[in-house]
Amino acid sequence: MRCPKCGCQEDRVVDSRGSREGATIRRRRECTKCGHRFTTYEEIEHEGLMVLKRDDRREQFSKEKLLSGVRKACQKRPISPKVIEDLVEQIIDTVTDKFDREVPAEFIGKLVMDGLRKIDDVAYVRFASVYRRFQEATDFVQEVKKLEAKQ
Repeated sequence: MRCPKCGCQEDRVVDSRGSREGATIRRRRECTKCGHRFTTYEEIEHEGLMVLKRDDRREQFSKEKLLSGVRKACQKRPISPKVIEDLVEQIIDTVTDKFDREVPAEFIGKLVMDGLRKIDDVAYVRFASVYRRFQEATDFVQEVKKLEAKQ
């Protein structure tokens, strides 16, 4: 691991512990050259998992893309980054438990919408508007009415 301060590749691990219910390992490191301490995370790589898109294209599954979409839906909402990260980890766990090679994009989208519905109604509607490709204001109104009916 390269030191972010001086670029040296020699370091020692000062502390190591599991985080996110064992999904990652957090390591505190110290550069042997400049003494700077920094944190790294080690996690399982979900190699080879492909997302089957609506138009039959296949795309490599990306945790970063999933996290970005959920963050955009939750932007300017009173939702902590930890809640967002936990939701994404939960979705990834569900996807990797159920699928080995290919996962339909619809399955991931449904998991995100279900998770956001439990967290924040506005974030849910934002995500649904993109995921379901809302074209008119009436689409938003119908989705909000569905939310109200469920509550």
